[in-house]
Amino acid sequence: MKKTLVILGSPRKEGNSAALAGAIMEGIREAGGEAEAIYLNSMSIKPCQACEYCHGDKGRLCAIRDDMQQIYPKLLEADSLVLASPIYMFTVTAQLKLFMDRTYAVLKEMKGKRIGIALTYGDTDEISSGAINAIGTMKDEFRFTQSEIVGIVHGTGNKPGEITQNTELMEQAVALGKKLAQPYL
Repeated sequence: MKKTLVILGSPRKEGNSAALAGAIMEGIREAGGEAEAIYLNSMSIKPCQACEYCHGDKGRLCAIRDDMQQIYPKLLEADSLVLASPIYMFTVTAQLKLFMDRTYAVLKEMKGKRIGIALTYGDTDEISSGAINAIGTMKDEFRFTQSEIVGIVHGTGNKPGEITQNTELMEQAVALGKKLAQPYL
């Protein structure tokens, strides 16, 4: 059974990006996969210190002892990841960026993972909102880690829950979840 780790990067536990991620999780489960969500805002995650401990000759994970130590085993076990974030100041939230930076400790293990991305923004499109910057950042990171971006869903939703009114986008999110749960081709 395919396992997906869903990383919620919003400070709002039940915001628009969480709703979009929930639809992806629904699709994963409908397709017979497992999905577990992690809410980053309730965790204490420090920035990478560029110490290279994680790439030393002992094969250890990150030297920083914080809540990423709880996430690493789940990340290693997952076949795929979903990263969900609202757009803040023209890119992903600080919470999600900290998580992304700390995956440096597991570069080799990220290779081949399947990635789904869910973004929401208060503006009218991906360019004026800055979502295009977040998409570019994620494409660069996952090209570097040799992970496969299976799909990206994004749309406008300013007030909490507003994104659920966009039935076409929610259907796309469910379809992305089903695709993530499918066996590798």
